[in-house]
Amino acid sequence: MDESEKRISPQNFPSKLTFYVAICWFLAAFGGLMFGYDIGISGGVTAMDDFQIKFFPKVYEKKLHAKENNYCKYDDQYLQLFTSSLYLAALVFSFLASKACDKFGRKPTILIASVFFLCGAALSASAMNVAMLIVGRILLGVGVGFGNEAVPLFLSEIAPVNHRGAVNILFQLFVTIGILFANLVNFAVSKVHPYGWRISLAVAGAPAAGLFIGSLVISETPTSLVERNKLEQGHKTLKKIRGVDNVDAEFNQIRAACEAAKRAKAPFKELMKKSSFPPLIIGISLQIFQQMTGINAIMFYAPVLFQTVGFKNDGSLLSAVITGVVNVVSTVVSVVAVDKLGRKALLLEACVQMFISQVAIGIILHLDLPATGSLTKMEAGAVVFLVCFFVMGFAWSWGPLGWLIPSETFPVETRAAGFAFAVSSNMFFTFVVAQAFLSMMCHMQAYIFFFFAGWIFVMGLFVVFLLPETKGVPIDAMAERVWKKHPVWKKFMD
Repeated sequence: MDESEKRISPQNFPSKLTFYVAICWFLAAFGGLMFGYDIGISGGVTAMDDFQIKFFPKVYEKKLHAKENNYCKYDDQYLQLFTSSLYLAALVFSFLASKACDKFGRKPTILIASVFFLCGAALSASAMNVAMLIVGRILLGVGVGFGNEAVPLFLSEIAPVNHRGAVNILFQLFVTIGILFANLVNFAVSKVHPYGWRISLAVAGAPAAGLFIGSLVISETPTSLVERNKLEQGHKTLKKIRGVDNVDAEFNQIRAACEAAKRAKAPFKELMKKSSFPPLIIGISLQIFQQMTGINAIMFYAPVLFQTVGFKNDGSLLSAVITGVVNVVSTVVSVVAVDKLGRKALLLEACVQMFISQVAIGIILHLDLPATGSLTKMEAGAVVFLVCFFVMGFAWSWGPLGWLIPSETFPVETRAAGFAFAVSSNMFFTFVVAQAFLSMMCHMQAYIFFFFAGWIFVMGLFVVFLLPETKGVPIDAMAERVWKKHPVWKKFMD
């Protein structure tokens, strides 16, 4: 190593923002767009009368009853399975995606995800019975499992350290754009009878096609190439994505990390070692907490929720569009702020904001929304505002950082395997919430919002005492710079 390389700080490896690397970030983040569209589309589709008449006639009949219970009108396990089956499939296939990431690389794994997305969109849109519908959702779930494993890893590994937070949050930004896009599509086709729901499901093919094209254009990450002994190609790729020739210091760090990783023959076994517990516990906990904020319950079923509080079908879809806009704009705030303010500050501020929102919604519904009847326009408007206030806090904190932090904290030898545990934890709890929310709302009524508020309080304590700050720390220096210096986690390190 020459003197110029020694003077390069690991926090500031030389790099330029080139048009090519920006295109790589943009195209890879289409995986988030596909995931977000899947989240956003299901709530609107399940609220459409034509969809219910064809697949869930009992739900439609129940909805027509004059004296129906506001909180129970959509309580149907098969209807919930339409939404939740995707996440159960994603849970299982995230582990296969981890193997694919290690053996074939991040780029081919993203390509596999796009193919499953395309097949799932086609089958869902052409479904003639519930079985076809569910199989289509399962294929989409396989795509989510592969995409949510590979894309955040790709973005973290290809980003320069001083912009890693912002680049990784592109994934979550595209998730929010996908949700908004889905809400707009649902709103646009809600009057197209009797096949508007087919259009909504078919349009999923557009972001899937974008991800497919992106998977052919993007570069493989230097880390993945070095891992698979393609050193010359890895060095050349690093120069290409950094836009400078002087990349030897960063390349040497990547190479040293990969050489250490090769000594770990079984990454899943390595995760069971004491020194792997800190990033594993943090990664899994963040994914569980992300779901237990109640965000996906709100985003899946926003149209259903707004119908519950008194909006008609069009009004509920429009309200969901409004929350989608708030979601996108607030995620942009995170892109700008995460590498300046740090991870912990955003998470803690959001805990306060989301706690207030959930408690206030629960109080309004408990006091003023009986089992039959509806809120006044002012009260319903207040609920929409509070949902937007909640979404705002989530979108600049637990949404993007729940994916960012696990993708940047594992050492290279357990990175794909550890992130697979994080992804599968997210998918499992997404499945649980999606499958249980409508039934929980039926039985707990307004108290469901107090249930989520309790979780948010616990999350705040977790951030204060157990979550280290990772802002500005090189991805391959986490053990020395983060875990070995944390008052709790240093006890686990060798």
